[in-house]
Amino acid sequence: MPSDPLPERRTTYPAPSPAAQALAARCESRVNELARSMARDAFERLPGYSELPDDVKDVEVAATVRNGLRLFLRRVQHPQGRVGDYSLFRERAAQRAAEGMPLHTLLRSHSAAVYVLWQALRDEATDEETGALIELVDFLLHGHEAVIGAVTETYVVEQTTLSAERREHHRGLVRGLLDGSVSPQRAFEELGLEGSCLVVHLHLPQEPGTAATNVAGRRLVRRVQAAVDRSLDTRAVSLLGVGGGQVIVAQRTNDKDGLRTCEELCVSLRQVCGDDVRLASVTAATAHDVPDAARTAAEIVRISRACGRPPGLHLMDDVLLEYHLSRHDESSDRIAALLNPLEDRPDLIDTLRIHLEHGHDRRATAHHLGLHPNTVDNRLARITHLTGLDIASPRGNALALAALVLRGDVPE
Repeated sequence: MPSDPLPERRTTYPAPSPAAQALAARCESRVNELARSMARDAFERLPGYSELPDDVKDVEVAATVRNGLRLFLRRVQHPQGRVGDYSLFRERAAQRAAEGMPLHTLLRSHSAAVYVLWQALRDEATDEETGALIELVDFLLHGHEAVIGAVTETYVVEQTTLSAERREHHRGLVRGLLDGSVSPQRAFEELGLEGSCLVVHLHLPQEPGTAATNVAGRRLVRRVQAAVDRSLDTRAVSLLGVGGGQVIVAQRTNDKDGLRTCEELCVSLRQVCGDDVRLASVTAATAHDVPDAARTAAEIVRISRACGRPPGLHLMDDVLLEYHLSRHDESSDRIAALLNPLEDRPDLIDTLRIHLEHGHDRRATAHHLGLHPNTVDNRLARITHLTGLDIASPRGNALALAALVLRGDVPE
């Protein structure tokens, strides 16, 4: 049952005539027979119904049908009175949603029950009771509309609640898998993953003032999640926030390196977040490899940003040298400190990053930054003066590049 039952909508119908009430009363003795007919015959033609356990058909379904039949007959006799509500229909709708029965199958079962009841009323009516039969059919269809509304509302509410709980459970498993608090084997089993998979790191543009706790942030996360689901179908699990996150998806047999998968995902995310989307993926051969793969993918994105690479899909081969230079050892702090004189001049750091990315092309750098080429020359001269690095030389270029990726300075 849903935690917050929906309010019943009470509708008043014209009272059936005594003739219609008498016709309905004659069907009351057939309630058990009709319930068995529906549960075992009429419903068997519905897709997926035959897969239900026998005890569900013989107990739950039959009881629900009997309740519906008696509710209809009581309302015919007492159309203005309190003769019962749709609570059992709602309870069964919530159970069917939890069991995974499709909504269309559930609704078709109610429509099939109405048809069987109509047949019973038709068979019971004499030629002189045609008017009474029409009254009952009208009454039946009005009641069916109300039942379908109650069942659909409850099913959708329950399914939405279950979906949110399932997604949050999956988020917890992904978080535990990445931080080591959940065993990889257990996480993969509960997430429905097996074999090798792609671990994707996403970096998304974040509007000022957008946070996961405010309305705009929650909407953004929902849109991003919808884009991931749309692109990767149900094969992916994720841990997302307003700034990005991780996605784990089973590898496609025809896309072992994951390139096509990531390209499709990038297209979907750009439609939601704009062009400033970055992602990288690393293959994890087993569940135990996922944490390292996630760290590597995040590092590829970080280095790509630090080096001024344009947004989009980043591959390890794109930053192979930079990745190698960014590994920390005894010399790392001293190399990173070479750019300390520029800490108060972020414009100079940006100019250096863009200049290196554009292969020392001063005009391309100027165009990217919206500056005059002479301004770029002046900034580069200032960088050399403050740091002592001659970035025009192979050694100075390599040191500047290594310093950028070791510092991790990235544009906001």
